[in-house]
Amino acid sequence: QLQASGGGLVQPGGSLRLSCTASDYTFGRDTIAWFRQAPGKEREGVACTSGDARKSYSDSVKGRFTLPRDLTRNTVYLQMNSLKPEDTAVYFCAAGRTRFGCTFVPTDYHIWGQGTQVTVSS
Repeated sequence: QLQASGGGLVQPGGSLRLSCTASDYTFGRDTIAWFRQAPGKEREGVACTSGDARKSYSDSVKGRFTLPRDLTRNTVYLQMNSLKPEDTAVYFCAAGRTRFGCTFVPTDYHIWGQGTQVTVSS
């Protein structure tokens, strides 16, 4: 089970930190990714960390989002800075033993957390 939390309402330019905590599951060397889905749009991968700790970011968030990881708490974070209205979406975390490390293909992940809403608005 994955538990995503930390969403909320924030003004443009603000920051939020989302958490993805695993229970009854150990991330180990699995690949962990954050996806988001805005109303009427397809699920989009935004950030990913592979089992060898390499990280990838989508072009839409590169330079603004980072992926701190707390192995002692089996938690992965999504630190979101300089938020924009277009970042508004439901954010999901996912984990899986992907063949080629980081991927933004949703079907590559077999464990998903429930979504957490992020709204960026003034």
